[in-house]
Amino acid sequence: MIKKIFGTFGTRLLNAIVGFVTLWFGTNFLGREAWGIGATVLVDVSLLLIAVELLSGSGLIYYTPRKSFVTLFKISYAWTFLVIGFFTIAFSLLHSFLPQTYEAFVPEGYGAHILLMVLLYSLHNFNMNVLLGKERVGTQNILFIIQFMTQLISMIIYIFVFGIRNADAFVFSLITGYITVNICGLICILPYFNDNQHEALIPTAKEMFNFGSMIQLSTLVTMINRRISYFVIKKTFGLAEVGVYTSGTQVSEATKLIGNSIALVQFSSISNMDDKKKAADLTITFLKLAVILTAICMTIICLIPKSIYAWIFTQEFAETKDVLVSLSPGMIFMAANMIFSHYFSGVNLPKHNLYGSLVGLLVTIPSIFILIPKYGIIGAGISVSLTYLATIIYQWFIFKKETKVKTIQLLPTLNDFNTLVNSIKSQFFK
Repeated sequence: MIKKIFGTFGTRLLNAIVGFVTLWFGTNFLGREAWGIGATVLVDVSLLLIAVELLSGSGLIYYTPRKSFVTLFKISYAWTFLVIGFFTIAFSLLHSFLPQTYEAFVPEGYGAHILLMVLLYSLHNFNMNVLLGKERVGTQNILFIIQFMTQLISMIIYIFVFGIRNADAFVFSLITGYITVNICGLICILPYFNDNQHEALIPTAKEMFNFGSMIQLSTLVTMINRRISYFVIKKTFGLAEVGVYTSGTQVSEATKLIGNSIALVQFSSISNMDDKKKAADLTITFLKLAVILTAICMTIICLIPKSIYAWIFTQEFAETKDVLVSLSPGMIFMAANMIFSHYFSGVNLPKHNLYGSLVGLLVTIPSIFILIPKYGIIGAGISVSLTYLATIIYQWFIFKKETKVKTIQLLPTLNDFNTLVNSIKSQFFK
């Protein structure tokens, strides 16, 4: 298990490095406004994905060990194309009859790109979740590497070979990356089509919908918590400030790779586990590991002088450092949030993720309208930190109630360190 975590962490670390390089190219060759447009496109894609992933999202990790692959494939693909068709019609109607509403959320000229990206990401996400459900973490990591490396290389080609110096370079690179990884991912899951088991489609779809609706409603609220700031910043200060805020969140979210790496292995393991006590003990160990490592990394990032960020990303993005400092507590809280969320999903209690996100939303809404107009993008970062603090307080209360663990168990111990070291030795130095 530790080897899977380190393999996933290594993949996410490489992704963070590639993301940093991508950010450097974007800030130096595309500019603030183009980077703001790219960020807005990604927000739109993320919001639309919530509907698609009701039947093809992370719930597949839970159901893959329990249901026929062919059944899951039919349900997920049918739902994906149905939802994409609905969004296509909705975009067309909004563009024709409510153009101002349409333009408020969709950057001009990027409607078709957004729909295509939603489709490609949905199919890619199906492949990745099935592989995690099968505990093929290594294969999933390889596909992830293919995706972000293809994205970086194609973005460089679009900028320097084709001379594209606007948001198209970033958006086209995302599309290129997802087309490539979809082809590779489909090859990886082909053997599962030989599955001879078949469940009834409608009852299985209802079961998946009930499970997935809780996860996706939680994701929707979390997305609102994290992304509503973009719309408030855009409305108050313009796309250029969105670009600066995005650069700060991208650098800070590099630390997210720690919690994400641990949580993915945790979810994959717990979904294949029937012992709730063992699942709770595993969660406590991973929680401490994720929070401590994230705090260390976030501290290092915040200690980098402001002049360095201005030198790397150009003077236009000098405020990146200020955004990072305001976001730093939130990134640490987010690491804990990911561990708790994957525990609740893994033991079939996803409703608590939704309730936790709603608690966070109660903090988000007043805080952004108070802090952003007064403190700008720094206020947005503070709002994110307050939101995740409220969320994990709720999650810890429920986790403690469900598992009967004691608060003192959160304190790191020498035994935790020894267990980690021995696990590393057993995996890498046999």
